[in-house]
Amino acid sequence: MIEIHPNLFIGNEYDYEHQVRGQPGWRVVHACKDPYHRQALGYTGRAASKDHPEYLIARRDGRLILNLIDPPNPDFVPKEIIDAALDYIRANTPDTRVLVHCNQGESRSPAIGILYLAAYTDRLPRNFLEAEAEYQRIYPPYNPGRGIRGFLINNWEGYLGAE
Repeated sequence: MIEIHPNLFIGNEYDYEHQVRGQPGWRVVHACKDPYHRQALGYTGRAASKDHPEYLIARRDGRLILNLIDPPNPDFVPKEIIDAALDYIRANTPDTRVLVHCNQGESRSPAIGILYLAAYTDRLPRNFLEAEAEYQRIYPPYNPGRGIRGFLINNWEGYLGAE
């Protein structure tokens, strides 16, 4: 778990389960379908019903739970999910520690972290490749999957200076 900006931490499932879960003063973004979205909605098959009101995003007691997979195709990364995560971080980090985690802490959660820094801080260069290189120094485990990195490339300009 690494603090990439004041009160904003990026990490993996282990960090959540062994350092943050049940601790006061934390908000959490679960940037992974399994097991958190599955548990929150209680489905056992491949996916929740697409008609379910929380199909993409569930909110539970200080937690934002995303139905986010790490697909090979960027078209399967819903922008609505990423935007909700960024909004949640922005609303909570001034006063509260926020952990954004996925299963391994390499792709989905760090992608949300780099977008947050690009959108709401001046810590990264505006050019994506330069920003990615700088972010790798801030968060060394960053290693996005093909679809997540494609989403970043395809949407980078739209997130710059989102304030």
